[in-house]
Amino acid sequence: QVQLVESGGGLVQPGGSLRLSCAASTNIFLFNVMAWYRQAPGKQRELVAAYPRVGSRPYADAVKGRFTISRDTAKNTVYLQMNSLKPEDTAVYYCKAERVVGTTTTNYWGQGTQVTVSS
Repeated sequence: QVQLVESGGGLVQPGGSLRLSCAASTNIFLFNVMAWYRQAPGKQRELVAAYPRVGSRPYADAVKGRFTISRDTAKNTVYLQMNSLKPEDTAVYYCKAERVVGTTTTNYWGQGTQVTVSS
């Protein structure tokens, strides 16, 4: 069973930075895409950034130029570097891994990590 473990969340002041980590229990090359989502209170979960196996890495408009997704294949870990944080970035951040085998798509989710941006 695939496990994704997020870490790195916390309380930060506006303008500050955090780096989230998502460690997978298996080789991340097995996944077609790994991504970060977030869900703020009372809102739907939304895509923040994605790292596909091939191709470009899309970002939500709200985080372009401030957030960067990266990966370390040796550590089977995906990161989300978040700079110039704003109060509206406050949310629970989730890591997702998507695996496609034939016509079957399986999504794996982490447990989430809380990010709070407040003075």
